[in-house]
Amino acid sequence: LIGVAAAYGMYLACREAQQGGEANTPADAAALLLATRPTAVNLAWAVERQLNGLQGLDDPLQRTAVALAMAREIEAEDIERCRRIGEWGVSLIEDIHRKKKDTVNVLTHCNAGWLACVRYGTATAPLYEAQRRGIPVHVWVDETRPRNQGARLTAWELAQAGLPHTVIVDNTGGHLMQHGRVDLVVVGSDRTTRAGDVANKIGTYLKALAARDNGVPFYVALPSSTIDWNIRDGIAEIPIEERDTEEVSFVRGTLKDSQEVALVRITPEGSPAANYAFDVTPARLVTGLITEQGICPATEQGIAQLFR
Repeated sequence: LIGVAAAYGMYLACREAQQGGEANTPADAAALLLATRPTAVNLAWAVERQLNGLQGLDDPLQRTAVALAMAREIEAEDIERCRRIGEWGVSLIEDIHRKKKDTVNVLTHCNAGWLACVRYGTATAPLYEAQRRGIPVHVWVDETRPRNQGARLTAWELAQAGLPHTVIVDNTGGHLMQHGRVDLVVVGSDRTTRAGDVANKIGTYLKALAARDNGVPFYVALPSSTIDWNIRDGIAEIPIEERDTEEVSFVRGTLKDSQEVALVRITPEGSPAANYAFDVTPARLVTGLITEQGICPATEQGIAQLFR
């Protein structure tokens, strides 16, 4: 969704300039958008695609029309990519169910569902496809501190779909894996290097470590627009966004009695906090990548064979 939103952001900037607003160039709008999320590569991919398509167009009306057409094209492509990720990824769930002959327990982290995409999601697309095919699935939903995207977004999304799920605190996943209660881990990606290192929401790396220690398959679902072909070493080369520390020091929620939404401090005043939004999971911990082109090993050779 970040890439799609950026594409429409470029369109809105062109429309504003056409209507006599601030006369920013597409390059100015691009710079503003690119500064918002340094870790997610598909934002840069969509912005670059818009810039290339708008190059040489001086007529404001034509530029706006072209920007809108490209944004709609990127949106349609995103939907199709996620649908195909679901069709490829469901095979993993089918295989487990065939052997287990019982409900498949999948653990996911953060929100990589249709609220984070246009439709279907990436990590959730195989879950919805499994549900559609009548395969019994249960999802362990990491709360995903500090923004609680799992507890607030993924859980809501799964509830709307009637898909069985349980919200767990972030540190529970390892315990569940030790006791054989997780069959598969599927997460999304904000940026994946050409060698298979994966940048995703903070805490993903710890899930991958626990999965490896307990022999649980760890898969990453991602569209090709999330692959950064220019870098190889994710730990050394992917910039990690640091967000406002108030996200750590405060939590927002609905008060039990009044049902009012409130912001509540949960750390002592004067205690400093750090808020790294993402971490990098080395390719060696990733069982495979689920893409719109198929499933491949998280290796430079595996990715290249699938896409080039």
